[in-house]
Amino acid sequence: MLEMWETQLPHAMQGLIRGGYLAVQTFFILSGFVLARSYASARWNRRSLIRFGVARFARIYPAYLFSLLVVSRFMLETLSRPGRTVGQKAALVSDYGLLLQGWTGALGVGWNTPAWSLSCEFFFYLCFPLLFLWMRNAGWPKLTAALGISCAVPALLAHAGVPEVWKPIHHLSDFLAGIAAAGVYDLMAGSGWRVRGRGFLFYLPALALGAALIVHPAVLRGTMLDLNTVLRPLNVALLLGLALEGGVVAHWLATGPAGYLGKVSYSMYVLHVPLLWWYTRYAFHRMGTPPYTVTALVYLALVIAASIVVFELVESPANRWIRAKAKS
Repeated sequence: MLEMWETQLPHAMQGLIRGGYLAVQTFFILSGFVLARSYASARWNRRSLIRFGVARFARIYPAYLFSLLVVSRFMLETLSRPGRTVGQKAALVSDYGLLLQGWTGALGVGWNTPAWSLSCEFFFYLCFPLLFLWMRNAGWPKLTAALGISCAVPALLAHAGVPEVWKPIHHLSDFLAGIAAAGVYDLMAGSGWRVRGRGFLFYLPALALGAALIVHPAVLRGTMLDLNTVLRPLNVALLLGLALEGGVVAHWLATGPAGYLGKVSYSMYVLHVPLLWWYTRYAFHRMGTPPYTVTALVYLALVIAASIVVFELVESPANRWIRAKAKS
């Protein structure tokens, strides 16, 4: 819908828009950071591990399951067509139902393509207790080593021939970088350094350099580095800067509306493709021939509104219900 409009933008803006998918790494690093901060004082035993697993399932799966219900009509249409065996159809359903897309590569149906990242998240949750215990109360040497490992391992995996479709393994380094970033934050915030309220000294350069690299990735040619590897430490610096606060960006993100949109963003993430199926099938062509930017804005408003409703009526209540049932 926005392709024609995008081509009229300056080259730099086009590059940033097309590089939006790279923000998935930011999300993975943020996930490690938030979990490490949330469970900083946790004592791991059988009971706490079960509570952790239930909490993680309750956080992710209810909204995702609802997204599958939204797109279920199109799933049934695909499964009713000839061309696939019963076994292939069962594999498709199980891959989506059990969130295995991150291990199997493209499935050729596109029911909810961004869900591959949720496969990564569940794998990260399985690894988190061990990674966290290894990084707990780490000093600068171990944190520096962990950040170095997070940058080196993806290249080593590629060199070792680990299949690219095993995305959870390749992206575990992002999650580890987030855990290490939480340790760096603790050391910086608890030190005598006057960094509180001066986070802009970290996140503004990280934003500027990251944007420049996304717009001009050709500068990395011949350096044996790829864009994801270079962006990883920049994402860590971005996250640290925002956590340390200070500056216009951090101030805006700390406002109530921005915080609420952050809470709603997961529902938005898992719903935008299922809603797009319905929008392109039934609404898009019935709007006549308005400018594509108008249809895109209507779709965006629809996604935000639907995400708020699902967050309030499905995601949050289901999260609370599952946690309460696990305690009873």
